[in-house]
Amino acid sequence: MTRRDFSERDIHMALDGELPGEERMAYDAWLEANPEMKAKSARYIADRAALRAALAGVMDEPVPARLKAAVLGEAPARAPVWRSRWWLSAAAAAVLMVGGLGGYVAGIGGIGRSGESDDQLAEQAIAAHVIYAAEKRHAVEVPASDKDHLQTWLSNRVGLKVVAPDLAAEGFELVGGRLLPSGEHGKAAMLLYEDAKGERISLFVTAESAATAKGTYAAEADGPEAVYWLDKGYGCAVVGSLPRERLSDVAKSAYGQLLAGISS
Repeated sequence: MTRRDFSERDIHMALDGELPGEERMAYDAWLEANPEMKAKSARYIADRAALRAALAGVMDEPVPARLKAAVLGEAPARAPVWRSRWWLSAAAAAVLMVGGLGGYVAGIGGIGRSGESDDQLAEQAIAAHVIYAAEKRHAVEVPASDKDHLQTWLSNRVGLKVVAPDLAAEGFELVGGRLLPSGEHGKAAMLLYEDAKGERISLFVTAESAATAKGTYAAEADGPEAVYWLDKGYGCAVVGSLPRERLSDVAKSAYGQLLAGISS
């Protein structure tokens, strides 16, 4: 069989589960050979997560009678009648355009759920990781070479003491960090780390309530996971595509150092 060329349309098919199984290996190889398309796929994953989160509560609500009537063609004579679902996509896009991706990332269900706020934290951390971990030149705003300034700047902006854990023992070096918007929490800090093979993980830190929780969360079956915890007013998540046991070990180390930094 002749190997066909893939396109951006196939990215959407793959994300929707519509790509034929026999083409999956060739498609994955195509993504690896085309960094631009791989980055685009990562952005689409983050966008889809944000869309699901933005509409999660709304989609669970009963459909208003007037909208049912409009969809079924029973609207008043001068009211617009829609017979397709294009307006759902348009409405979702409008929500994201007005609110921004950062402010609308929330939970859509996952592994080890403990509550809605936990899912929101983990999902937002994963979305940020998917976008920025794939960046080569603009992954961070402040590099690791200016670590002291990075920690002070992020602490002042987030309103919490942010310490960049030393993860050298786990094989990761700090790349740097950036400030992110957070709809519910205001602002969040993201610290990016990389190992000798170029594998990246991120630490997401934001202000949380007095709740205490921990768990593991995955938005996509084959996507990165988040090991998260809520404690002492902090909401933190370590995100990566490492084996779960190793990711958990890295998260424990980061968590211990962050708590030590808080008390110092």
